[in-house]
Amino acid sequence: MPDESPTPEITVTLQVNGAQSQVTCDVRTTLLDLLRERLRLTGAKKGCNRGECGACTVHLDGRRVNACLVLAASADGREVTTVEGLATDGELHPVQRAFIEADAFQCGFCTPGQIMSAVCCIREGHTGSNEEIREWMSGNICRCSAYPQIAAAVEAAAAATASDAAPVSASDEAPAGASGRTPASTDGRPPAPTPATVTASATGKRR
Repeated sequence: MPDESPTPEITVTLQVNGAQSQVTCDVRTTLLDLLRERLRLTGAKKGCNRGECGACTVHLDGRRVNACLVLAASADGREVTTVEGLATDGELHPVQRAFIEADAFQCGFCTPGQIMSAVCCIREGHTGSNEEIREWMSGNICRCSAYPQIAAAVEAAAAATASDAAPVSASDEAPAGASGRTPASTDGRPPAPTPATVTASATGKRR
């Protein structure tokens, strides 16, 4: 007969975006599922669910991790930052602003993970060149292929952070026409997103 005994549970206490949370969950629960299903922080996306796409990237004690590969139990007593926790007092993080200025996304699904990885890429000092940025961001897949704009956004945010100034516009860094968007859908492509949609992608408020 199959074993019908209940799956063990564990109580996890962790600091999420500066606030302490305590959750009782199945021992098999991943950090991604805990964030999305239990804490309703849906910025981290469930893409491949096996650590290949980077859509679920969050910071664990300041380091970027794929939340789908981290057991919630292993995050007990640790600090987690999601894309929802990047803004300060209503002000977008420099990387979030750079992504908006560079038009560094299309569908927006991968954007929260790209942004979280970019923040660490800059912090780690891997922004010496466009090639270096691409190498250290390679764990984050963009199926819309907005890589030129993503690299330009990271470069601009790194420059802004280093100079302690307002973010440099990354729009001039991206190749002309690289966004693949048109003002109208006459050629079969969807129209450009509204400002509200753009901000929602950069802040993780799109599910």
